[in-house]
This record gives sequence, C-alpha cells and structure tokens, in this order.
Amino acid sequence: MKKLLLAAFLFAATPVWAVEDIKLPAPDTTGGKPLMEAISQRKSTREFSAKEVDDKDLSNILYAAWGISHDGKRTIPTAQNKQDLNVYVIKAGAVWKYDAKENVLKFVSGDNISQYINLQDYTKEAPLTLIFTGTDLKNARMNAAAAYQNVGLYCASRGLNNVVRGYADMDKVGEALNLDNEKVIITQVIGWPYM
Repeated sequence: MKKLLLAAFLFAATPVWAVEDIKLPAPDTTGGKPLMEAISQRKSTREFSAKEVDDKDLSNILYAAWGISHDGKRTIPTAQNKQDLNVYVIKAGAVWKYDAKENVLKFVSGDNISQYINLQDYTKEAPLTLIFTGTDLKNARMNAAAAYQNVGLYCASRGLNNVVRGYADMDKVGEALNLDNEKVIITQVIGWPYM
C-alpha cells in the first residue's frame, strides 16, 4: 500500500511537460505591425520580466524562426536549401525540440540546462530561450542568423524583449541536448518587459 501511495504521489508531482510533447496552436500568419515599423523598432534588450510567453506567441515565434510557409518552404532562406538548422526551446526549466511540420514541441529533457545558458543575471528571469543548432557550421550560422532576425522582428511587432547571445557554455548545452553531429550555434532569450 505504501508503494502504491508513493507511486501515486510521484506521478501527481511530475509536471505534465515532463512526459508529453506540446501541440502548439496554429501560428497567426496575418497581421502584426507593418514590416518597416517592426524593423525600426527591432532592438536587443537585456531586461525581462518572468511573465510567461503563452503558447500562441510561442507558436508565432517558432513559425517566424523556422516554420513552414508556402510550398513546403521554410520561413527563412537556407544556404543551398540544405535546411541545416534545429530550434530547441527552454521554458519552465525543460527542453523541447521544435517540429515545424507538426507544429509540435517534442519533449527532450526535464533537466534544467539554463545553468549553462544563464551566465548573466539579466537572463535568469526570462521565461523563454531558443537554442539554434546545426551540423555544417558555415551554413547553419547563416540559417540561424536569418531565424533569429525573424524572431527579433516578431518580438518588435509584439512588444516582446529579446537578445541574441553567444555567451553560454555551448559544449555543456550540446551535451545536455545529446547532440550527435550538431553543434550549438547561438541562443536567443525572449520575454516580456516589466510593466
């Protein structure tokens, strides 16, 4: 009986994200600020509140970064159309890999790898971090740059703060993600400003 109660307690105490993928709502592919206005307001901001970025905004962010738009094409250009990029998401202390075709976050790990990324105090409250990875570093770096620029423009349009960061223990992040041939390229921290 004690074992059964302990098992029930542990199951109840396990966060839902620890055992499930997350199906994201469909991204909103219309609206937002006019492009030139978003470009003029895009900036790097190193201040984040702990307010959660909801799944609708997360879906839009990931669509901007690495979604599939028309004719099976990505929302960003990729070097030689190799599409050498993956996007991982850290939120609520867990890690997911973005699957654009299914618009799903595939659960990767419940281990908090933020300790390898949040090496500066201003990142510690931010509710969302994107990790860009790829195999061919030359091409993947160009792809990541296009992706994080799109995210920056979406953030400007939506009123979110963001900053692209290379200051992280990339090797430890790669180990925590169990990357085989991929390397961590860059990270991007996203969150709401203090209101």
